[in-house]
Amino acid sequence: MSGIKVGAGGEVGGDALPEGWAWATVGDVLIAPIANGRSVRTEDGGFPVLRLTALRSDKVDLAERKEGEWTADEAAPFLVRANDFLICRGSGSLDLVGRGALVPEAPDPVAFPDTMIRVRVPVEYMSPRFFTRLWASPLVREQVEAAARTTAGIYKVSQPAVRELRIPVPPTAEQHRIAAALDTRMARLDEIEAKLSAVLNHLDVLQNSTMAAAATGLLDPEAVPASAPTSPDVDHGDSSLPALAEGWSWSRLADIAEVVGGVTKDSKRQSDETLPEVPYLRVANAQRARLDLSHVTKIRVPAKTLSKLRLENGDLLLTEGGDRDKLGRGWIWEDQIKDCIHQNHLFRARIQHGITQPKLLAWYTNSAARGWFESNSKQSVNLASISMSKVRNLLVPIPPQAEQFAAVATGERSLRHLTALAKRTHQARTHTASLRRALLAEAFSGRLVPQDPADEPAEDLLKRIRVERESAEAERKGARKAARSHAKTATPAPPVRTDDTTLADGEQTALPLEFNS
Repeated sequence: MSGIKVGAGGEVGGDALPEGWAWATVGDVLIAPIANGRSVRTEDGGFPVLRLTALRSDKVDLAERKEGEWTADEAAPFLVRANDFLICRGSGSLDLVGRGALVPEAPDPVAFPDTMIRVRVPVEYMSPRFFTRLWASPLVREQVEAAARTTAGIYKVSQPAVRELRIPVPPTAEQHRIAAALDTRMARLDEIEAKLSAVLNHLDVLQNSTMAAAATGLLDPEAVPASAPTSPDVDHGDSSLPALAEGWSWSRLADIAEVVGGVTKDSKRQSDETLPEVPYLRVANAQRARLDLSHVTKIRVPAKTLSKLRLENGDLLLTEGGDRDKLGRGWIWEDQIKDCIHQNHLFRARIQHGITQPKLLAWYTNSAARGWFESNSKQSVNLASISMSKVRNLLVPIPPQAEQFAAVATGERSLRHLTALAKRTHQARTHTASLRRALLAEAFSGRLVPQDPADEPAEDLLKRIRVERESAEAERKGARKAARSHAKTATPAPPVRTDDTTLADGEQTALPLEFNS
């Protein structure tokens, strides 16, 4: 048991556990060795192998698989079976590295890759469902994140780190009671969270349609839709224009606003301390219908660049590149930071002569124009982008001067109510997450279900696991030793003839492969 000492009441190092429980490491509760998967290249028609995306929530999605370049014999040591526990071995996100999931049922033959670690708990001693719930608890999660190491931006967790994770072990019977109680309560929380997610999705749809209605003058209950929307031309992908309120019209963005690109980062200039250092916005700062200014970086630029690109109140920022469905997202600058500029992957639209209100334009680009940005973009290997010339040709709604402020006020009022509802829903989701953590804390401190004095104490359980593990290790060592001994004593293959010695009776020589001319 790795030298772990269990005191009265299961107290270890000041951490009290109920009677019959014990502290141990993950390695202490295992009989079979922990195993890494094997690296394998994708090949059509090859042997099935799980994708890393198969590790979903607490269960492995067995449908998330690809075909690998290996044979059934090569894959055999890496086959998964029911109750195997698979762990994410590496990720660019600390939140994802070390996440684990249980294989819920006996699958068709499928292997696990080198991006995963396999743990097989002995089901006669350890409840796989209990182990899965325990792995998701803050107690284990904090240890995993502390043990993770990063290389080139990738967080990794190793087999030794997994083996040394410290866990509370109840009697086997109590493990099953805890797992059953958690399954019931977690299912209820899952149901609540699913409903809250559905509410948020519905609110997102309502927000999108509200912005579109406000931007086209149709949010006002007294507005009358124009009989037939018209446009200057339809040569630039202007299909599916939404209806406008009577009196509203269409105009090219270039005709109502100055549209410019941002600064390209020059690494040489960043070491020139004579240049002013100013904050600048990146794509990550421009979210859908809002600006995220929680992290704004700085850049050194010449004074003339600052003068040219300095953001002004009312400027609309639009994303130039990224995922196709995120093109054109952004929001209005409201002088939150002094002397701020923007990078080249953001366009700035500055409305001229008060032709329309910035919010009306921003609501339109973030809602009704989303499809236009997608259809007018270009897709590279990983990212989509849209050119400045395309953006300048975007058709945008223009309200009558007398209706601008009323349209903005109506839109703000409706969106304010939706934002408040979304905020409360997010708070409810946060509350359910807190309940989940509290429930796990109760479970693994022995307060969720009652103890039964008749249960076999965990200390005895761990001793039996250790005996079986040592026996299994001795068998494996013996098998390896026998294999090595057999390899040494095996009859060697006859040597390949390299001389011109006389052939034995009946022996034939091979014809030469090349002939002299």
